[in-house]
Parts: sequence; C-alpha cells; structure tokens
Amino acid sequence: MSIIVGNNTKLVVSGLTGREGTFHGLRNRDYGTDLVAGVTPGKGGQDVDGVPVFDTVKEAVDDRGANTSMIFVPARFAAAAIDEAIEAGVGTVIAITEGIPVLDMMGVYWRAREADVRLIGPNCPGVLSPGKANVGIIPAQFFDQGSIGVVSKSGTLTYQIGNELKQAGLGNSSIVGIGGDPIVGSDFIDILKLYEADEETELIVMVGEIGGDAEERAAEFIAESVSKPVVAYIAGFTAPPGKQMGHAGAIISGSSGTAQAKQDALEAKDVRVGTSPTETAKLAAETLATRA
Repeated sequence: MSIIVGNNTKLVVSGLTGREGTFHGLRNRDYGTDLVAGVTPGKGGQDVDGVPVFDTVKEAVDDRGANTSMIFVPARFAAAAIDEAIEAGVGTVIAITEGIPVLDMMGVYWRAREADVRLIGPNCPGVLSPGKANVGIIPAQFFDQGSIGVVSKSGTLTYQIGNELKQAGLGNSSIVGIGGDPIVGSDFIDILKLYEADEETELIVMVGEIGGDAEERAAEFIAESVSKPVVAYIAGFTAPPGKQMGHAGAIISGSSGTAQAKQDALEAKDVRVGTSPTETAKLAAETLATRA
C-alpha cells in the first residue's frame, strides 16, 4: 500500500501549460504517474507533449477520469483553482503554489473538509509513493521503496533524510510534504492517521519546524492513537524570536512555537528527536532494526 498517491492516481495539472507546470508535470509522468490531463482556461484543445489540455477541471474529470489535482497556478488565482478542483469532484488536491493569502486559504480549507476532499499544501513539495507515483516537485531519486513513512513541513530536509535512509539501505512507503503555511489542508495528525492505518508503513518520520503548535498537538495524538514508532526532527533551534524563517508559518511568538518546546513535547511522549537530519535518519534506522 501507499498513502494519498499510488498506482490508481490519475493526475490533472492546473497550470500545465506554464513553465513550472510543464516541467514538473512531465517529470511526474516520466516517473510513472498517470498524467491524464492539464487545465488552462482558454487553452482547451491544445496539448503538452501529448497530454490533452482542457478549459476546466470538470472536463478533465468527465473526459479523462482524473481523480487527483495538482495546482501550479500563480498565487492570486490558486485558491480559485483549488475550489474548482474540489467542485469538479476529485478526491485529492495537492497545491504546490506558494504565497496564497491566508484569508483565501481559510475558506478553501473548510470547503475541502466539507466536500471530504484531501487537500495537501499549499506551499508544499507534494507527495511521493516510491515506485508508484510522484505528484509535485520531490526529487524521486533520493527515495527507494520501503516501510518508512515521512510527513514533513520542509521539502529540502526531507530530501536529505530520505537520501541518508537510502544510503543505509532503507526505503519509504510514502513521503508527504504538508507545507509550511499558517493554514494547510492537512496537518501532521491527518497524515499520521493514514500511516497508522497503512499496512506497508512500519515506522514514521515526522519533520517539523518552529511556529504554531502542530507538533505539540501531534505529540498528544501519537501518545493516544499511534502504535507505530515515530522519530522526529525539528528545524529552527537557532531561530531568533519574532523573525520569519523561510515558511510563512515558521515564526516564533515569544516562548510559543520554539524548537525546544516542540522537542520537549515530543520526547515527553516517547518520540525520539534527532538533533540533525543525519541523526534523525540514523535513529529511524536503529529503531527499525530493533523491530526486525
């Protein structure tokens, strides 16, 4: 098994005709993802390297059976593109776009929940299920197929951890980048639930960062509802209070949202926390070895 994307994924890319949409959409297809359509209003009837382009997501769903939407649309149009995908009836929307206004995302978040649509992102690297499907910008060469599930706010740190797991001869069931914005469609708890239910996943790696309380809430959920071992890494131990560090949601307010507070909360619930991506990968390998 895998979570969110896999062999049954039929992908439609909103913004496929743009430079980034074309590059990553075709790269996903080359990996083996079933890219069935693109959407750009006014360009219906065209194609991108043989992939048909439609004016609306609904046409792509009706004509090509699309069930997963990837959003590569400029920030000012991205919320509307997500809404369109939700209304078209896809089951999963993965929003790569960065810079979507928080107020726009508040409405989108609840519309996705009410429609029972899985929304990943925005401002995320996407989802990869090694050997099955890649939807987003994750460099798949860093990951092999295996039994470690990864859920992360960060893209690049995830790639480093994945590469080190690969060097250790280990692989991943799926890799999910949830994004680092203040409001994202799926949080750590949403993805932890999926990994807990996934028969292929034996261990979970959680990569957090400063800002908000998502990691603290995840720690409580892990203690109560996750039977599988969890290893974590928190980015931002040297971040000064009040300064945004990269992601829009990565900002400390006073003593709230610090890396130390998150580490303490996780370790209090018996989650091992690495001091670096390298150590985190080693902890994951050690923990998995003890279960063999």
